[in-house]
Amino acid sequence: MRVLVLGGDGFCGWPTSLYLSDQGHDITIADNLSRRKIDVELEVESVTPIRPIHDRLAAWQQVSGNSIGFVNLDLATEYDRLTDLLTDLRPDAIVHFAEQRAAPYSMRTAETKRYTVDNNVRGTHNLLTALVTTGVSASLVHLGTMGVYGYGWSGSAPIPEGYLTVKVPTPDGELEREILHPANPGSVYHLTKTLDQLLFSFYAANDRLRITDLHQGIVWGTQTDQTARDERLINRFDYDGDYGTVLNRFLMQAAIGHPLTVHGTGGQTRAFIHIRDTVRCIEIAINNPPEANSRVLVRNQVTETHQLLDLAKMIGDMTGAEIAYLPNPRREADENELAVRNDQFLALGLEPTTLSEGLLAEITDVARRYRHRIDPRKIIARSVWRAGMETSPDLMTELPPE
Repeated sequence: MRVLVLGGDGFCGWPTSLYLSDQGHDITIADNLSRRKIDVELEVESVTPIRPIHDRLAAWQQVSGNSIGFVNLDLATEYDRLTDLLTDLRPDAIVHFAEQRAAPYSMRTAETKRYTVDNNVRGTHNLLTALVTTGVSASLVHLGTMGVYGYGWSGSAPIPEGYLTVKVPTPDGELEREILHPANPGSVYHLTKTLDQLLFSFYAANDRLRITDLHQGIVWGTQTDQTARDERLINRFDYDGDYGTVLNRFLMQAAIGHPLTVHGTGGQTRAFIHIRDTVRCIEIAINNPPEANSRVLVRNQVTETHQLLDLAKMIGDMTGAEIAYLPNPRREADENELAVRNDQFLALGLEPTTLSEGLLAEITDVARRYRHRIDPRKIIARSVWRAGMETSPDLMTELPPE
């Protein structure tokens, strides 16, 4: 299958591109390398050393014998080049990762809020209109987020996969209807993903585009079988307060002797998925697209849920790391319940990778190996959700000795 991976240089996009290539698909990456530019802006790098994109691609060809194409393209601003690419490539499937992915970064400043909306919403809409204009019949797989549902809205009731059955009272009795699950975004980033949902719904109904929207949980882990083949292929490991995902951050903190930073009570429950399952789910999605005349296919891309404090205690017990409670920069309840349906991926053969000491140790080993690249000043979250709230103080100004 000819697959175009938008945002294929990023944390999820890079290992997905290698995995799909390894399965025999013909892969082209389109990426404007914006994530690398944000590293420069924030003055922080991935714990793991990320090679230039062309070095990465050359290394993959050397170790696998497979070539991956690359186009430097800004989805949000280069519409004509996008239509040219679609016309020339004629992909069978498109995987859309090309969005600013961090909730804290999206709340950092007025500029990052505007950038997140401009980049994410314009990019998605450009893609949809380009598919209509060019007549390319590729199925589209979009990486969304569980955050479109919000947290705690449904209590202990399992969140369905995208759609909710409701009863509408009328003078003649109740009508039963299925609607998109009510959106409850908790950040500007999550807001853009809810706007994506509406764009997808319209273009699927009006222009018969075949769209799968994957509502993914928080990704943990770093390496896949493909990225582990050569250090030049290694995946990102973000640890800073804007881009580091919570479980990876805990493991990194434990590896360098930094307290585990729990915001608020730690009673927040989140959905999780390992990066190895992310890449498997993407392939399942492109192999099982919706029909041309159907609504958007929504699948919950999660494997388990955990309360954040429970994760911190588990890692503390494993490593001896202490827990530090910091003010919560987000507007959210101190605690929430979260149950999620993921029946579709299980029915299609996904065998979930769940938390295990082996995989946790693998991440910790990566953090220890590259600990010299960690800047302790970047560990603490600085982005806040409400005006006037003070940022958290540093807990540590230098790394402990070896």
